[in-house]
Amino acid sequence: MSTNKILLAGLAGGVVYFLLGWLIYGMVLASFMNGQSTPEGMAVMRPDEGMIFWAMIVGNIAGGMLLAVIFGRWANISTWQTGAMAGAVIAGLMAMSYDFLLYGTTNMMTLTGILVDIVVYAVMGAIAGAVVALVLGSGKKG
Repeated sequence: MSTNKILLAGLAGGVVYFLLGWLIYGMVLASFMNGQSTPEGMAVMRPDEGMIFWAMIVGNIAGGMLLAVIFGRWANISTWQTGAMAGAVIAGLMAMSYDFLLYGTTNMMTLTGILVDIVVYAVMGAIAGAVVALVLGSGKKG
């Protein structure tokens, strides 16, 4: 797989992650997730106007690039179906690792919030993975 195609797929995946994060965490589940944060967790949250958007963009692009490198260099994933499955597994395991370490070492969120975050991020990974795989598979002859 060409480096340019992997970079394009990673960028597309990053855009998907960013938009889904804004939609799901910023709008649909904002109230629910805030209710799952402890007072200590709320104390360290930035207000909307204090968000550092360049850092959020870099983080989301890194997530898209992770999927693109795995799919394009090692796993040869280039259909939306396999991209969605692999994206869900990779994102779900990443979220599980991070969230349970966070839960075990801090007092920022309830267990319910942790579990919901894992499921949400796995769904986001499935959608981003499908897009990454579609970009990687574009132009292939059947």
